[in-house]
Amino acid sequence: MDAEPLTRPSPDPRFPVPPPEGILNKIFLNDHGVRGIWRLLIYATLVAALGFCALMVVQFTVSPGRDIFSIGYWFPHEMLSFVVVFGAALVMAQIEKRSPGEYGLPLTAAFGKLFWQGCLIGLAEVSALIGLNAASGAYSFGDVALHGKEVLRWGLTWAVLFVFVGLFEEFLFRGYTQYTLAESIGFWPSAIILSLLFGRVHLGNPGESWTGVAGVVMIGLVFAFALRRTGNLWLAVGWHASFDFGETFLYSVPDSGIVFQGHLSNATLHGPDWKTGGTAGPEASVFSFLVMGILAVVIHYLFPAKEPEPTQN
Repeated sequence: MDAEPLTRPSPDPRFPVPPPEGILNKIFLNDHGVRGIWRLLIYATLVAALGFCALMVVQFTVSPGRDIFSIGYWFPHEMLSFVVVFGAALVMAQIEKRSPGEYGLPLTAAFGKLFWQGCLIGLAEVSALIGLNAASGAYSFGDVALHGKEVLRWGLTWAVLFVFVGLFEEFLFRGYTQYTLAESIGFWPSAIILSLLFGRVHLGNPGESWTGVAGVVMIGLVFAFALRRTGNLWLAVGWHASFDFGETFLYSVPDSGIVFQGHLSNATLHGPDWKTGGTAGPEASVFSFLVMGILAVVIHYLFPAKEPEPTQN
């Protein structure tokens, strides 16, 4: 398994790196090289430049006036968004002279055991959440909305799309940015800041609520905990993708405040918002916080903290 992408290792105390001299060097450099804040600014500039190019591609290939939450717009948008944030990190890896896998998505682990474990955890989470709502009389599956080949077509479409959603959002908030910011302020302070930003982005979704945003922030911290324990993002990517797949397609409920086309059934949520999550969907219900807390404990036991290696004298 690749090294845990948390912070860069400290220099050997027997051979300390001399501190940078001069005012400009002290502003831009530290004992490890260019300070993290400047590297993040370079990364943000690369993302903005590549993102502009990707936006032009989407505008030229997608019909004008198409709903941004339609599958025809959202699919290329999410796919190119991941290409942008990961492509910028590949450039930074060359600048920083390190393997891109250190930022959280090592290719040697791509779609391997951790990813499929994450898929199982995500499906278990959303199934438990819907099950609690159904048991309390707050969820009804309804009539089947898709038949024949349409079930397979939409199921595969949503499965592939949500893998890209998981890749994009996890790498954006817990990939290069988490790795680099953690070097300056520590793992958990950076995870808290980025999880708050993760929630803030979701607040722009139609139908989203403050309770739903709180749930997004909490799951962001749980994903950060999974990163800390597993050493990479593949568990969180599979988890993120399968949970969204379960909400949108399998159980046909709002996903972060959005009801998408191509859902399996005409499901309904009924009851108080604290139970159903209201327009934000079940992820904003009280059951969601309970299930996330339980899963954080599960991660603690499934992936124990590694003992620090003894230092050599």
